[in-house]
Amino acid sequence: MSRNGWTSADAPDQSGRVAVVTGASAGLGLATTTVLAARGATVVMACRDVAKGERVAERIRAANEHADVRVVRLDLASLASVREAAAELRSAHPRIDLLINNAGVMAVPYQRTEDGFEVTLATNHLGHFALTGLLLERVLATAGSRIVTVSSNAHKRGAIRFDDLQSERGYDPEAAYAQSKLANLLFTAELETRLEGAAAGTIALAAHPGNVRTGLWRTSSRVERLVIGARLGKLTSWLAQDVQVGALPTLRAALDPSARGGDYFGPAGRFEYTGLPIRVEPSPAAREEGARRQLWDASEALTGVTYRLGAAAA
Repeated sequence: MSRNGWTSADAPDQSGRVAVVTGASAGLGLATTTVLAARGATVVMACRDVAKGERVAERIRAANEHADVRVVRLDLASLASVREAAAELRSAHPRIDLLINNAGVMAVPYQRTEDGFEVTLATNHLGHFALTGLLLERVLATAGSRIVTVSSNAHKRGAIRFDDLQSERGYDPEAAYAQSKLANLLFTAELETRLEGAAAGTIALAAHPGNVRTGLWRTSSRVERLVIGARLGKLTSWLAQDVQVGALPTLRAALDPSARGGDYFGPAGRFEYTGLPIRVEPSPAAREEGARRQLWDASEALTGVTYRLGAAAA
C-alpha cells in the first residue's frame, strides 16, 4: 500500500479468478470491472441492458487485448430475470471468486415491480439478496471467495419500515433509498454471521463510495447536480470525487488480502465524502441483530430464495 493509502495499484493479480459485477456497464460498476479485468480476472458484467453491456465490454477489450469480459442480462427488479441470470451463471461458471453487488437506483419516482415490490428496495436489496442466494453454491465452492455489497453514506439516515417495507402508506424517494442502503449493511452483517457459523471459506464485506459523480445523480435536484458536477470540481473537491476513486472502497473490500469478513470500507476524507478507502464504521442501526434477522426472514419470504448455508458449506 502506498504512503497515501490503498489504490488500484495495490490490487493483487486476479488471473484464474471469476468475478460477477452487477450494474457493470456504467459508473462504479464499470470502474470496478475495468480494474478487475486489468488484473487478469474473468469478469461477468451483469447488466439490465445487454446491448449497452456488449458495447462497453468491447471498449474494455479494445483498450486491453487480454481482458476477459462477458455479459449476462440481469434486471434486479425482476425475480424472474434474477433466476434466469443465476441459472446462466451457474451453468457457465463452476466457480465464482467474487460477487460484487453494485447495481442500484436512487431517488426514483414510486413504482411497483412485476413482483409487486417497491422498485428501490427491489433493485438495491431484494434482487441482490436473491442473486446471492442463488449463486451461493458456486461462491462457497471457491476457496477465498468474497461477497461485496455496495451501500451508501445515506444508510445513516435510513430506517427499516418492517410494517411498510414497500412504502404503500407513503413514499419518499430519499427515505426509500436510505432504507435500501441500510438493508445492504444489515444483509452483509447477517450473511457474514451465517458464513462464520457454517465455517465457510467465504467472507461477506461492504463498501460505500462516498459522493461520486455518476449517473445516479440524474434524478437529483438541479442544485445538487451542479454542486457535484465537474464544472465546480476544483471548488467542491472535498465534496465529490470521480468514479475511479469512488470504486476503490469496493475494490479494496474485494481484493485487499488484509480485509476481514464484516469489514466496511469507505473514503478517508471529511464526512467520508471523498478520499482513498479505509475501514469505516456503519451506523448503530446497521448492527442491530434483531433487525438483521427480521430483514433476512422477510427477504426470504418475499423472494422465495432460501439460503442453505450449512449444506452448501459442507
